[in-house]
Amino acid sequence: MGSFTDYPCSDARKFLLLWCCLSVLAVASLGSKTRHFKWQVEYLYWSPDGVENVVMGINGRFPGPTISAKVGDTISVHLTNKLQTEGVVIHWHGIRQFGTPWADGTASISQCVINPGENFVYRFEVDKAGTFFYHGHYGMQRSAGLYGSLIVDVAEGKREPFHYDGEFSLLLSDWWHKDVHQQEVDLTSKPFRWIGEPQVMTLTLKKLNDDVQEDEQTIRISAFDSANQRKRAVQLFPSGALWQLVVVNTVHAKGKRAVRAPDSPRAAEQDVQAEGGQHHRIGITQLGDRGQWVVKDMYLFSAILRTLLIIHVSFVLVSQNHSMIVVEADGNYLQPFSTTDMDIYSGETYSVLFTTNQDPSKNYWISASVRGREPKTPQALTILNYSPISASNLPPSLPPVSPRWDDYDHSKSFTNKILSLMGSPKPPSDYHRRISLLNTQNTINGYTRWAINNVSLSLPTSPYLGSIKFGLNNAFDRKNPPDNFSSLYEITNPPVNPNSTYGNGVYMLDFNTTIDVILQNANALKANVSEIHPWHLHGHDFWVLGYGQGKFSAKDEAKFNLKNPPLRNTAVIFPYGWTALRFVANNPGAWAFHCHIEPHLHMGMGVVFAEGVHHVGRIPNEALACGLTGKMLMNNNRN
Repeated sequence: MGSFTDYPCSDARKFLLLWCCLSVLAVASLGSKTRHFKWQVEYLYWSPDGVENVVMGINGRFPGPTISAKVGDTISVHLTNKLQTEGVVIHWHGIRQFGTPWADGTASISQCVINPGENFVYRFEVDKAGTFFYHGHYGMQRSAGLYGSLIVDVAEGKREPFHYDGEFSLLLSDWWHKDVHQQEVDLTSKPFRWIGEPQVMTLTLKKLNDDVQEDEQTIRISAFDSANQRKRAVQLFPSGALWQLVVVNTVHAKGKRAVRAPDSPRAAEQDVQAEGGQHHRIGITQLGDRGQWVVKDMYLFSAILRTLLIIHVSFVLVSQNHSMIVVEADGNYLQPFSTTDMDIYSGETYSVLFTTNQDPSKNYWISASVRGREPKTPQALTILNYSPISASNLPPSLPPVSPRWDDYDHSKSFTNKILSLMGSPKPPSDYHRRISLLNTQNTINGYTRWAINNVSLSLPTSPYLGSIKFGLNNAFDRKNPPDNFSSLYEITNPPVNPNSTYGNGVYMLDFNTTIDVILQNANALKANVSEIHPWHLHGHDFWVLGYGQGKFSAKDEAKFNLKNPPLRNTAVIFPYGWTALRFVANNPGAWAFHCHIEPHLHMGMGVVFAEGVHHVGRIPNEALACGLTGKMLMNNNRN
């Protein structure tokens, strides 16, 4: 009698094949999970800096909840819009959305806005480890406070190329007392009304620890109004100095509940308590919109700090007497390098390692200051507290001095140190198409606008993703936007003809081709003014091939770094300079590429790329239920 292997269709063989398939699936999914969240977006009364204001929050909190996941996990966020009179979307900054371009969360590009009272499910896979965040991407809702951290760890069984003992996330932001709707009117009024500089800078520190509950992990560093602290500060600081004292709640190694300041229930006095001799990771996110921040002396024990800059300003972060080792940027590993301060531009994220190896009998300052704009916002300060020294003991020395706000040589020195870790993907050696984007400030019918190659972006009422997929030719301007600008344009002077035009055309990219983008900065409307612009690309990482001063020319290609350029999703262009980027158009969808300073995007500083849209699968109806795509769905239902 033959064995079951003699009969290919036998029940035993079928069972064996089924068992093998299930085993493979089980191994493939080992450690991966779907993480479900139910969120309600609503306006709240909150005091981010000790002054009560209306903020946009999630589930009654500001900032929004931190999402922690592992590579391969699926994130599922069931979002309900509880705003009374306006739509909402959420963008998952740095998540490339392979296979789910409708979940990118960009109004009029990937989806329709979620109307008041309606629901939308964002469901996507996180495919790489790193420091990411999410934020509103409709109007100026990011400035209203709609943001939070998204931290992705390596998959089970994998290890990162560095060691640390503890982990924190730090969100750097700026804050206005003026309502965001009033800011929007200011930016679109005639004559133009600049919204001014933020009143304060805020830092939100979170200890990342799966063993404690969310409300026990959140450590908020914000400006506050404490008479006792101000009295101590006056004794230490020079008369007339511009300081914004920011103190944080004690954070023990095991995690402690944040204590709220009695005089400001939503803006806690806090200090960071550390044990000496340990290594920590801190992830930093820049949410600011007005320039960049410099961060100086940020340290705890042996920690990694995940840093995220969310809103408008660019900052310099400085840690007193403690070096930071930069190891990751925008979810990509770097060649580690040491620094005492770091420039962080809006939309950028970093991970830095630091060690608490200083005199344990003292406390130390952490400061954040404005970069790229003449600072009218006080320096943000917090105390790094060595346990068991009392957190009420101010450091004996003055806070660290940041580089000058316009010391761009210092900024470029930091930027040029950022190189990819050995073994990282290298860029293609050549490109198929080059697009040069001139950044200018212009006027249209008396309104001040930002423009790219003399076109100021005005988004259509129908989302590009659905319009392109279904061939709705009247949904947006089918004229190709310009790939270049006049070689005669003088970037060091205000435009001779400041007039521009509105447009919503799309850069249609051939699928799987290599694209070079040259970002070219220029003088604004006012003489001798050229601003910093951090540009963020959705759906992709790009290689930053190089930076330069003046107008880009073919000879500058010799300066390109093709050996170890960093992979990023956000890159800066310096005043009167250029930045060269390269990416592969291999992600089917419609993707925003824009300045991450929110008022600049609101005023037209962006473009849209589209590639391989015919490869996109079924788009959820909820993402298309507006404009011409909505009418198409209604007609299909009637038929």
